[in-house]
Amino acid sequence: MSVAGPLLFARYAYPPNALGYCGPADHDALLGYGTAGVVDTGLRDLAKGFEGAWPYLELIARANAISDPLDKRVVEAYWVGNALLDRVGPRLFADSLDDRFRRRAGRTFDRIAAPLAAGGVPHHSFHVFAVYPWVGLMRSGSIEQPLQVIDQCRIRWGHVEAVEGDRVAVRSRPLIWTGGRLILGEPRREVARAAIDGVGFVSGLAAGDWIALHWDWVCDRLDARRLAQLRAYTGRHLAIVNSAAYPAPAAVLA
Repeated sequence: MSVAGPLLFARYAYPPNALGYCGPADHDALLGYGTAGVVDTGLRDLAKGFEGAWPYLELIARANAISDPLDKRVVEAYWVGNALLDRVGPRLFADSLDDRFRRRAGRTFDRIAAPLAAGGVPHHSFHVFAVYPWVGLMRSGSIEQPLQVIDQCRIRWGHVEAVEGDRVAVRSRPLIWTGGRLILGEPRREVARAAIDGVGFVSGLAAGDWIALHWDWVCDRLDARRLAQLRAYTGRHLAIVNSAAYPAPAAVLA
């Protein structure tokens, strides 16, 4: 069953919003929209309150001549990945990052510009790996907490092994830090939240499903195409930040 763009945004945006990391304070409203399947101006207003994600949606839409930043194709491009990302020219992307971050980053802005010049695109993984400070902190020797945050903050894929009430047992590949590089480790088992009192974003989950995870929540069921895209864009940005001459910025800029 197809999911409207604003609802898809709510699914992926809710987990960090519920933890107080980004977006408007009313996370219960976002959860309500995402689970009830209602699209109205209230949901659109909530989406615009995500100062990290919303400018990327506007950028992707503008570059692809799409009038609505919450068009499903645009939302999918940012969170999961699709061909719209590669139609965002490097100059347009650079100008957007410059407008958003140069003043706050100051002399460290080149640490964002370098991954962009190496082929970065406006995918959520670019923001997590190249804009947030976690990679820079790990390169400076602080590993444990930044690694945990960056692994949960990225959109990661997992294979459902069992459904246990409101939770699912999933096999996924965690990020690990080794030899000054951020890479995907061997698959391991984790438990994620699929619902609250039986109400969640994805119905009918079963062993064998591939899913998208953000923080501790199941956000989406992935078909083969979207699974491949999420893997590809994640791998692309891991390779870029691992080869960058600069660490990521040392301060949160979102």
